[in-house]
Amino acid sequence: MFTRIMAVVMIAILLTTAALSAVWWVTLRSRQIDARLEALTAQARDIAYLAANLNSTGFESYFYGNPTRAYLAEKATRVNDEFGAYIAVVDRRGNVMDNLRTAYDEDPDFVYSLSGEEISQALVRILSGETIRLRSSAGDAPTFTVGVPFIQNDTVTGAVFIQTRAQRIESGLSETLGSIIAVAAAMILLSGVAVFLFLRSALRPLGRLTTAAGAVAGGDFTVRVEENRGAPELREMARTFNAMASKLQGVEEGRREFVANVSHELRTPITSIRGFAEGLADGVIPEEDRESTLRLIAEESKRVSGLVTDLLTLSRMDREDAKPDFTVFDINEMLRRAVIRRMNEIEEKRIDIACECETDPCPVRADSDRIEQVVINLLDNALRFTPEGGEIRLESAVRGGEVEVTVRDSGPGVAPEDRERVFERFFTADRARTSGKGTGLGLSICRRIMELHGRQIVLLDTDRGAAFRFTLERAESRPQLPDT
Repeated sequence: MFTRIMAVVMIAILLTTAALSAVWWVTLRSRQIDARLEALTAQARDIAYLAANLNSTGFESYFYGNPTRAYLAEKATRVNDEFGAYIAVVDRRGNVMDNLRTAYDEDPDFVYSLSGEEISQALVRILSGETIRLRSSAGDAPTFTVGVPFIQNDTVTGAVFIQTRAQRIESGLSETLGSIIAVAAAMILLSGVAVFLFLRSALRPLGRLTTAAGAVAGGDFTVRVEENRGAPELREMARTFNAMASKLQGVEEGRREFVANVSHELRTPITSIRGFAEGLADGVIPEEDRESTLRLIAEESKRVSGLVTDLLTLSRMDREDAKPDFTVFDINEMLRRAVIRRMNEIEEKRIDIACECETDPCPVRADSDRIEQVVINLLDNALRFTPEGGEIRLESAVRGGEVEVTVRDSGPGVAPEDRERVFERFFTADRARTSGKGTGLGLSICRRIMELHGRQIVLLDTDRGAAFRFTLERAESRPQLPDT
């Protein structure tokens, strides 16, 4: 990954540097050509000034006598030495003064490439008072032409024509190009080193994250990464990863504990059933004990069936698409029906039980089947821990737009160290293992049902026994009658 990112960044740097270098080169080239042409134009103006001040009717004595002519010749020589140009000075009387012989001696091919038609067209423009500066690609090689009129008494009296090879104007640009390439190469090298160091430092936390993610994918949920190194985004990613790993570790530990608890809860009754069944089959159990043995097998089978039912209930409610089916019903009537269903157990333990309702009827809006399961589970839990001759109270009270439902018992209560875990799946306190045969799923089911309703079930602080309370939405409409 690091190599791919490095390659992409370097390609981007290379393309950017190349583009900037090209723009820089074109700009410098244009400016240098403009500067050279400006210098040649300035020389042409000096020659035009000198030519305008000549007091002669012709240029026959160009190289002799007149100091102005001598200086003009010297000026033309310097221009020729610098630019290798053909220089012509023409006046309106048709007199021409040029350096044709000198230009021929230096570069005969250039002189042969001169176009008379091109020169004539340029002179016409110059004599009209126009200053020209042209680049021509005609002939064997491109050329630059500069033309300046010279004026006497506000009248154009002649023209200065200078033409040179384009390469003489553009000379020196190759050295500039070499410098630009050198600078660009140095920039690319330095940028590459800087990017390499930066990416290696910036992506090192990402590499650790990748390694840690691989470990998590392999089942190691204990791995963690540093959270205080790298860019802010990587730090946030590290914190998120650690939080995810912690949750996955908790889920894995819960899964293992769940499997262990299920195995334990199933092993005990199944072992009993198998032992009793083998005893009956082998004739080990006496005839007078066969009925009680069969009753024990039935009870253990019922226990296994209840555990499987509870597990299926939790599984259905843990699905993402599990939603309550809201209806309006009388919660007081539901509490009374729950007591009637458990009347045999209540009478066997001689428990004093009562439903205390502040408002009757008391309509609520909820999923009646699931709330009834909550009431039954809480009542069964109270029956399990309430000793013979004890008390159980089922209460309902209206509090604003809510109805509070409370189930109290006079049992031993919940130990302080167990209060935080009482709603965990398969959690059963030591006292429960001796006084009943609960699976530890009833309260977990109650909590999940209330979560689906967007509400909570809580364990109240009491001086005696245990009390669980949950709330429901109060309904204003009349409750629906139960099905008969």
